[in-house]
Amino acid sequence: MISVDITVLIHIINMIALMFILNKVLYKPIIEIMEKRQDKLDDLGNDVEKCERNAKNRQAEVEKKMREASVKAKEALDAARNQAAKAGAEKLAVVRREAEGEKEKQLAEVHAEFEETRKELQGNMEDFAREMASKILGRSLEA
Repeated sequence: MISVDITVLIHIINMIALMFILNKVLYKPIIEIMEKRQDKLDDLGNDVEKCERNAKNRQAEVEKKMREASVKAKEALDAARNQAAKAGAEKLAVVRREAEGEKEKQLAEVHAEFEETRKELQGNMEDFAREMASKILGRSLEA
């Protein structure tokens, strides 16, 4: 038969007491510290994700504002270009009207001078004809 010595029983009691004490003093506090650390890491991970989402949202907002500003600038540039083209076309039309008026005025002056010169020449035509005839005939045709 197996004889159990009292020291074995004391060792078993010591082992159980040591396990109980180590569990209370060492194991549970370490587990709590590790759980707290894990909770902090989880919180930090959540904060990082939140910051990344926030950064992406802000970047999207900035890009949207940049696109809107670009569209507004393009619209303003197009409006200015159209306004300049319209003003240029209006000035060109005014200049053409002025040139057409000046042309008509000068044509009227030329026609008036032409008519005046023609009347003068017609008035002097008899004298020219008489003079030419006298030169051709070699004598004077005075009556």
